[in-house]
Amino acid sequence: MNSNSFLIKGWTITLVSALFALAAKDSNSLYVLLTYIPTPIFWILDGFYISQERQYRDLYTKIAQTKETDIDFSLDASDFNKDRNTWGSGILSKTLIPFYGIVILITIVVMFVIK
Repeated sequence: MNSNSFLIKGWTITLVSALFALAAKDSNSLYVLLTYIPTPIFWILDGFYISQERQYRDLYTKIAQTKETDIDFSLDASDFNKDRNTWGSGILSKTLIPFYGIVILITIVVMFVIK
């Protein structure tokens, strides 16, 4: 899950910087406005992967503390979808807010500089 999250962050930076390059080339701020579409989508998808990773870490912790004879070998982590493991808490995690917040702030600054 962590590698998926890393790839999404890479795609976010790549796509946003490509749109910034197009906006600077044509002096058209509409390209900058296009960054407001994929950034929240990637943020939500990244939050999903964070929440899934937390659920599987909690499942691993539970299995590690269980006797070997009582383990059922189920990989269903939906039982661990609690307060800190929900999709919303993944989106609002302390690792994603600064990353995507900075991307949005840079987009706002670039939009006013190109204008």
